[in-house]
Amino acid sequence: MQELHKLTIHESHKLLKEKKVSSVELTEAILKHLNKVDAKVRACMTVTGENAMAAAKAADKAISKGKIEPLTGVPALIKDNMCIKGVRTTCSSKMLENFIPPYDATVIEKLKAVNTVIVGKTNMDEFAMGSSTENSAYFATHNPWNLDCVPGGSSGGSAAAVAIDEAIYALGSDTGGSIRQPAGFCGVVGMKPTYGRVSRFGLVAFASSLDQIGPITKDVTDCALVLNVIAGHDKRDSTTAALDVPDYTKALKPDIKGFRVGVPGEYFVEGMQPEVRQALEAAIKKLEELGAVIDWNVSLPHTKYALAIYYILAPSEASANLARYDGVKYGYSYREAGTMWEAMEKTKQYGFGPEVKRRIMLGTYALSAGYYDAYYVKAQKVRTLIKQEFEEAFKKYDALVTPTSPTVAFKIGEKTDDPVQMYLSDVCTLPINIAGVPAVSIPAGMVNGLPVGMQIIGKHFSEETLLRLAYAYEQATPWHTKKPAA
Repeated sequence: MQELHKLTIHESHKLLKEKKVSSVELTEAILKHLNKVDAKVRACMTVTGENAMAAAKAADKAISKGKIEPLTGVPALIKDNMCIKGVRTTCSSKMLENFIPPYDATVIEKLKAVNTVIVGKTNMDEFAMGSSTENSAYFATHNPWNLDCVPGGSSGGSAAAVAIDEAIYALGSDTGGSIRQPAGFCGVVGMKPTYGRVSRFGLVAFASSLDQIGPITKDVTDCALVLNVIAGHDKRDSTTAALDVPDYTKALKPDIKGFRVGVPGEYFVEGMQPEVRQALEAAIKKLEELGAVIDWNVSLPHTKYALAIYYILAPSEASANLARYDGVKYGYSYREAGTMWEAMEKTKQYGFGPEVKRRIMLGTYALSAGYYDAYYVKAQKVRTLIKQEFEEAFKKYDALVTPTSPTVAFKIGEKTDDPVQMYLSDVCTLPINIAGVPAVSIPAGMVNGLPVGMQIIGKHFSEETLLRLAYAYEQATPWHTKKPAA
């Protein structure tokens, strides 16, 4: 039998349904493998072995009664900014080092409702602010394809864990590319759903108008299976869409003949790695061979402003969201101050890391009197133009295809002293969050032993189209079968 930790969701489900393996056996195999490899990769922040085994026994009991869903009994990891009742949730920050939520995030409730097995929480850039998972207050995560390289960020722990089989699947969050970029760097599938498709209740906020939870999986079929469970309206999150959730697995067909696909030139940026460009061009030609109608001459001119817009809007929202960490209500509190005001100042000084403080200062500046209209209001106006540009493009095309990142994974420490270079890592993913549209990153090649990601973008609530294109490409290519050495 295949090693259990290497299974996909759909392979696990088949074995569980046929009672050829139990959830307890599957969970034991995952925990054993995780304990073996995570000392090198460092993907996990917290491992909840006892809870996982209890959940696995409950899943086996449900299966024995014929109650089995595709995620029942399947071990998963969760990014450490989603609340799980009774489990430490740190956001990889000293500020929340000992925070234990008294409730479950909506996505966790949905996973528990189908008896999935949560084996722990994954490392991330502090408060999801970063592109490399080097900004964790505790330790950096390594790319399993090359331990000297970053796994991407901020969901680097989740992507690295899925790539090296520490979980069958994982959840991440995406504010400017934080699911797709690490998925691209680690050679797995990562989807940012349409803004409002998945509830953010219980997700620790970074930038509320940009944040979105999504799946990180080993293949496109698994991506559809996870999305089936976590998507849907939530009365506790007023930004979720009151729309029915389709069965996304029905979109998984290899026939994409006649699909209109645009290739926007602005995403093939200056400084893009030539080998990445070649890999992407080959991947797009493969879509053409499969029957898609490719237009190589698409232009989205406002794309060039996306990076600047993002780094006004996201820090502004972060400045407001992170104001709650004052050392009074919860989280880290500096206790040796003479006055309340000094205590609040010192709490933020010692509780937040340098990148978080940098973004809070940027955001506070943009929102301050005299600069609000010049920066924040102007950024919101350009955001509208970017959104309209996508809407116009999707009148003509079923999807757009771009690189996920202009480079493959870079070396750990290579960009930590140059925040602007680090920010440029997300240049291909940021516009999607600004517009609120869905996008998926899938493996599309290898360069110097590291994975290349291809990003497929669609109009609002067109996840089915993206999954169909991604599935057709995946089935016609070998890239999703490549695995890093354990």
